[in-house]
Amino acid sequence: MPPEEIRRLRTHTRYRRKLVQMRTAQKERCEKLLEDGHLKLSSVISDIHGVSGRDMLRAIAAGERNPEVLAQLARGVMRGKIARLEQALDCSFFTDEHAFILTMMLDSIDQLTAQVSVLDEKIARMCEPYERQLAQLDAIPGFGIITAQDLIAGTGVDMSVFPTAGHLASWARQAPRVSESAGKRKGKNATGRGNPYIGGALGEASISTGRTQTFLGEQYRRMCKRMPKKKAQGAIMRKQLVIARALLSDPGAGYLELGLDYHERRAGNRRRAQNHVRSLQRLGYKVTLEAIDPATGELLPAAS
Repeated sequence: MPPEEIRRLRTHTRYRRKLVQMRTAQKERCEKLLEDGHLKLSSVISDIHGVSGRDMLRAIAAGERNPEVLAQLARGVMRGKIARLEQALDCSFFTDEHAFILTMMLDSIDQLTAQVSVLDEKIARMCEPYERQLAQLDAIPGFGIITAQDLIAGTGVDMSVFPTAGHLASWARQAPRVSESAGKRKGKNATGRGNPYIGGALGEASISTGRTQTFLGEQYRRMCKRMPKKKAQGAIMRKQLVIARALLSDPGAGYLELGLDYHERRAGNRRRAQNHVRSLQRLGYKVTLEAIDPATGELLPAAS
């Protein structure tokens, strides 16, 4: 049972996550409504709720139906897509009923965004006693302030309640080797799927990590070569949780980035060469290795 201040923080962070999920659902419904009206705006704009997309949606909801006028609302680099926007903004099949529902959806999204902003400010004030811990967690690849806040609210900052990192991973249901068949979990891990809020925060962080040029990002990409992506994502989630426990357990600890080439630096040149040879042999090639002098590029005499 975490202390009272952590429980209060947990209430706020969990409700923020629910609001964000509700806003995402409304955005998806909005895109589906546009497609029902034959407006394929998302095929041209990656985020239809950005500045340009929102101006266009508000204009459509207000009654504007001229594709040329709507396309001119594009800003910045989006203006390079004027011709495609005019085609995507053909409102021939977009009715007043569509516009009525679109207005309600946009108002709902704005209301949820305002509530999330208020919660962000409140949570930031509540997290002032944990600025050091937030800075430690923010250094982990894939993490951000929001992820750090969610994790602290879920686990607390007192890591003495978890004797080892394995205890924390097991409590958060991020332990490996979960047997599952036909959707049913077997063995000791069959009782529940863990804290969905911690799982959601770590899941987002692991996906972000896979896009970074860091040690964890490279490890994720290496694992994806030999296992499903979801399984590799679960492994990175556990690693991030273990790192977070180590940082929270030591006030003076900081995250040390090992670098992209960490595994290559650990492996010897001979072992790396053998791995490349085996890879080529599996492709049907016969490989002969001859050593050269790195400085001159000349062949070295064969070892007796």
